[in-house]
Order: sequence, then C-alpha cells, then structure tokens
Amino acid sequence: MKIVVIGGTGLIGSKLVGLLRTRGHEVLAASPDTGVNTLTGEGLAEALAGAQVVVDVANSPSLEDRAATDFFATSGHNLLAYEAAAGVKHHVALSIVGAHRLADSGYLQAKVLQEELIKASSIPYSILQSTQFFEFIGRIAKDAFDGKVYRLSPALMQPIVSDEVVAALAEIALGPPLNAAVEIGGPEALPISELAREALSARGDAHQIVADAHARYFGAELDDRSLIPGPAARHGSLTFGDWLRQSITAD
Repeated sequence: MKIVVIGGTGLIGSKLVGLLRTRGHEVLAASPDTGVNTLTGEGLAEALAGAQVVVDVANSPSLEDRAATDFFATSGHNLLAYEAAAGVKHHVALSIVGAHRLADSGYLQAKVLQEELIKASSIPYSILQSTQFFEFIGRIAKDAFDGKVYRLSPALMQPIVSDEVVAALAEIALGPPLNAAVEIGGPEALPISELAREALSARGDAHQIVADAHARYFGAELDDRSLIPGPAARHGSLTFGDWLRQSITAD
C-alpha cells in the first residue's frame, strides 16, 4: 500500500515513515525538502499518484497567529483537493488535545480550522489529537524565560513520548477510516511548571521557576482541564521522569 506522509522529514513524520516502511509499505516522505509543497501545490499531484492513505503531520513554520492560520488554511485546502483528484481513500491528521477549548490561542484555533476542513471534505478521515510531546517540554520552558526566571502555568498537562504517538498514527493509518477524532495522552497529568522544573533541573539549569496562573500557553491562559484528554482517550505508558532519565543516559 502506498502511504504519503506530509511533513515526513520532521520529528513525528520521519519516525512514522520509518515505522511504516518496516511493515512493508511503500511510504513517501513529502515535504518542501523532498520537492512537495502543500502551500504552492508543487509536487503534490506526483506525490499522491497511486496513494491510498495520506498522513498529514506537517506544522506551520511560524506559530504566530496569522501565519499559522494562513498555513493550515492554504495547506489544508490544497492537500484535500489534490487528494480528491488522486482518489485517496483515507486522510489521517495529527492535531492537538484541547485546541477546541482555547479560543484565545490563534495557533490552536488554526489547528481547529484544519480539523474543520478535513471533516467538511469528501475524503474519509481519522484525526488523532495528541497532548504535548516529551521532547518539546524543555523548549516550552525556555520560551517562558523572561531574562531572570522561567514563568510557566501550573495548569495540568499530560504529555506523551513521540514514539507512542507515532505508533498510534501507524495503527490508525493502516486501519479503516474512523471519520472521527480520537485523543491520545501520556500516563500521568502534572503541572506544566513542575514538568519544566524536571526538564531544566536534569540539564543543570538552576534558574528559578515561577508558577504563574496567568502565564500563557500558545497565547491562552489555562486551567487544569484545558490540556487534559477525555476519559475515552488512548494512553501511553512511558512516564516523563523515566523518559528524562533515559534521555540523559543516552546523552
């Protein structure tokens, strides 16, 4: 079966391409680096020719509100139109747990727009909404540095290792379309400020971390429900602490 992975050279995409290839499928890693551009349409028709499944894990190069909205609107319209012309049978997309609850975040509302485009198209689909990846906790913390302290929300987050998201995406891509969105998250919910404390401490960063209820996440204030998946969600098994210890040992 031919599967095209849009964003196939990024963190999730490259892992997904490798996993699907080990299972014997013809997998094309599609990105501007490989000559496939969903914003301009360049290379899309050729990439999608003969494809049964498309998995879209591409992200906007910019997280700024307008840039993200333009990216997901243009990319989504182009990709779905080319898929319909190519006769693609299953569109799979990676989205974000809690995006629908955070109206103040332009970036997360752009992800909502992406989902709406998929649901309105004629192509059978599956949407996997994931919580944040372990690999990005350190980056989130560093983005919250004000020059003196790290200022982060104490709201709960239930992050997951990227490998477990990739495994779920592969399972969904190889199965029948769900025509629905499903959620996946990690095994435990912890305050974002505490996750950041663990990540920064493990790297020897002694700067103070301030738990600030007004600190914003992608432009929105959070509460303990904002980023937590529902009771029907799938769950990974690796904890953040165990992953962090493994990562430090690997370094």
